[in-house]
Amino acid sequence: MYGYANGLVYRRPEPDPTAAMRILDQKVGDVNGDHVPDRIFLAGSKSPDSPFIQHITLLIQDGRTGRSRPIPLQQNAGYNPTLALADFTGDGVEDILIRIDSGGSGAFTYDYVFSYVNNQPRKLFDAMEYNEQYKYDVQYLDGYKAQVRSLIPQRTYIIDLTYKGREYLSEIYDANGKLKEPIRGDVNPLSGLYPADMERDGQYELMALQRITGRYNADGLGYVMNILKWNGSRFIPYQQWVWITGKD
Repeated sequence: MYGYANGLVYRRPEPDPTAAMRILDQKVGDVNGDHVPDRIFLAGSKSPDSPFIQHITLLIQDGRTGRSRPIPLQQNAGYNPTLALADFTGDGVEDILIRIDSGGSGAFTYDYVFSYVNNQPRKLFDAMEYNEQYKYDVQYLDGYKAQVRSLIPQRTYIIDLTYKGREYLSEIYDANGKLKEPIRGDVNPLSGLYPADMERDGQYELMALQRITGRYNADGLGYVMNILKWNGSRFIPYQQWVWITGKD
């Protein structure tokens, strides 16, 4: 049983370190489809001397009955957890987007989308499952270029590396632009997931960002951006780009 008071979420009756959890974010919207606004919370516990948050839990309070339901998250610890409400499936009912920063050097995120139509939780998106399904191959080419190959969908991109500067290039290329040795890069797990109504029809897509790295993780080459659209049973990429940041 959950209760709310003074910015805290209380769970009774068991004595448990998660029994008093702070509200981290909250939104109001109709997520069960009964046309009555519900209250949606992210709650978790953290120590007073650290921004790291544990036991992050999604809580939904039915606006009609006042009853609350906790929904556990597989990855339930991290930094800066936030909520967003948007209709991703096109059924006219808002879905719940959860984003949690991992805090690691890779700057990846734990992201979830839940539907709660008819008070039945249904996971529509899980970042860990997404990372397992969508793979990439990155390798350096002669002529100061890097090739990024997406396996799903099957697309190939070429990045001009000359913007990295002469010192960088001289470490890996000879005077004729030939690689001194083979070099492979990588594409990090999901590092950003954002709602975007690309077609302005009220049904939101997911904009998924993944960082492309070169010889080491701090050697950023750009980003893969997938626009994911709900097809009735799952999110699939229907647009994909590779982009690099500009130089001053």
